Amino acid sequence: MLQLYAQQNRITSLEIIGNKKTKTTYLKKIIATEIGLVLDSVAIEKDVVFLKRLPAVSHAYYQVKKVGKNKYQVKIGIEENFTIIPELNFWTTTNKRFAYKLGLYDYNFLGENITFGGFYQNNGFNSYGINFRAPNLFSKKLGLAVTHQNWKSEEPLYFDDKSANYLYNNISFEVLGLYQFNLKNSIDFGLNIFSEKYTYLSGATDVSIPLNLDLDKKLIKFVYKYNNLDYYYQYVSGFKSVLYAQYVTSKNAFQNDFLIAWNDFFYFKRVGAKGNWANKLRIGFSSNEKSPFAPFALDNNVNIRGVGILVDRGTGVAVLNSEYRHTIYDKKWLAIQTNVFTDIGSWRDPGGKLNDFFESEKIRVFSGIGLRFISKKIYNATFRIDYGFKVYDGKNNSNGGLVFGLGQYF
Repeated sequence: MLQLYAQQNRITSLEIIGNKKTKTTYLKKIIATEIGLVLDSVAIEKDVVFLKRLPAVSHAYYQVKKVGKNKYQVKIGIEENFTIIPELNFWTTTNKRFAYKLGLYDYNFLGENITFGGFYQNNGFNSYGINFRAPNLFSKKLGLAVTHQNWKSEEPLYFDDKSANYLYNNISFEVLGLYQFNLKNSIDFGLNIFSEKYTYLSGATDVSIPLNLDLDKKLIKFVYKYNNLDYYYQYVSGFKSVLYAQYVTSKNAFQNDFLIAWNDFFYFKRVGAKGNWANKLRIGFSSNEKSPFAPFALDNNVNIRGVGILVDRGTGVAVLNSEYRHTIYDKKWLAIQTNVFTDIGSWRDPGGKLNDFFESEKIRVFSGIGLRFISKKIYNATFRIDYGFKVYDGKNNSNGGLVFGLGQYF
C-alpha cells in the first residue's frame, strides 16, 4: 500500500497568476486544489468553473506541468474584472414623474469576494440602501450577508377593477447566513425585521381598504440554489434553479401571517460559436388572500418586457422568458449582442383560483428585439435595451414599449 501511495502523481507546486486585486491567499482558501493532493484534472476543472462564477473573475484556466517523477506543478490563470461599479438609472414612475438612482458597489471588497456598497434613489421620495455580502467570511463554506434599506415608492393598488396610488415605505434590517455545500448547492437563511407603511395619495377608495396602514413584520427567509452554469465571457451554458421561501408574521387586524414561495429555473445553451439560447421560468404562490397588497407584480422591468410599470398584482405567478442572443461584435474588451425574445406570463387574482392562470384576460404575451453592449473587463457591465411588442394582452394595458437597464434581463 505504501508503494502504491508513493507512485501516485501528486501536486508539488500550486501557483495562481493574473490576479491583481484578488488576494492569492483567498483564492487558495476557496478552491479544492492543494499542494500534496493527488493530481486530479476533474477536480481542477471544477475549481476553474467555480472561479469563473466569482464577480471578480472574467475568465479562468489552468495548466499542468510535470516537474519530476510523479511530481506536477499546477498553474491557475485568472483574468480579473473591474469590480468597483457605479450605478446610474433613470426612469419615469407610475405618474410620469422623473426618477433616478445613484449607487456604488465593490463586488470584490478587500480582494476577498465581498460585495459592499449602497444606493440613493429619488422618485419624488428619498430612498437608500446599504448591502454587505461575504460568502466566505468565516470559512470556505460559511459566510454572512447584512442589508439595511429604507425604500419609498408610489405604487398602484388594484381592487374590484379600480385602482389607487399609495406611498409605500419599507424600512428593513436583514441578516442571512450563507452556506455552500459544494460546487453546485448552497443555501441562504436568516431573518428580516421590517416595517411597512401605506399612505393613500390618489385614485379610487373603498370602505374596506384603509387610507393609511402601518405594519411591523418579521420575515423568515430561506433560499436554496442549485447552480450548474458554466461561463465563457458573455456566453453561458447549463442549468440553474433558485428556490425562495419566506414566512411573514405580522400582528395587525388587516393582514394575516402569510407564506410566499417561488422557484426560478434557468436553462442556457450555446448555439454555434456566437449564439446563446437563454430561458427563465418562474412559478410562485403566496397565501391566497383577497387583498390589493398582493405580492406578485406585473412589471416590464421584472417579468414581461413592454407591458408597462406595475400594471397588475396577484397571489400566484407563472412567467416564461425565452430569448436568443447572438454576438455580432467581439473584441478584447467589448462585445455586442442582438437578441430576439418572447415573454409569456399569467397571474392568479388575489383570492382567486388556480384556473385563473388559464383565463384569457390574465394572459400576456410580448415579443421583441434588443441590443446588449457588454464590457468583458467590468463585472456585470452590460447595457441592455429591448423593445417589446404586444402579441396578446388580455387586459389591453399596453401596446408595447422600451425597457432598458444594466445587466442581462436574466
